[in-house]
Amino acid sequence: MSTLPVFRWHLAPDGYATRRQLRARDLRPGGQDVAAQLERPRRRGRPPLVAYLYRIDLAKPVRPMTPGRWRAHAAMMRARRTCPECHGDAGYVIPPTLGSCVTCAYPEEQRAA
Repeated sequence: MSTLPVFRWHLAPDGYATRRQLRARDLRPGGQDVAAQLERPRRRGRPPLVAYLYRIDLAKPVRPMTPGRWRAHAAMMRARRTCPECHGDAGYVIPPTLGSCVTCAYPEEQRAA
């Protein structure tokens, strides 16, 4: 097993990119292994922040969204907005910490207003 080359933050050579940088170029890693890593040192004995790098020449284009994927995405977002108690569309993604829309989670505050 070979070790990954490690570069300091902002000092990666050309030809490498993080996932976000690939996505900004409409690319994806495409199944390739991590080629290198960046390390950003931190203070007070904390471990460094690590970012993985992929080779740009091996990256593949992002797959286009098909109508079926758009439908699946819309259904997923609709499910995240639907309150399990009142079954209404909250108009926002319901926070998992509440588990229901604000009206159902805090009914006493809604009556007082």
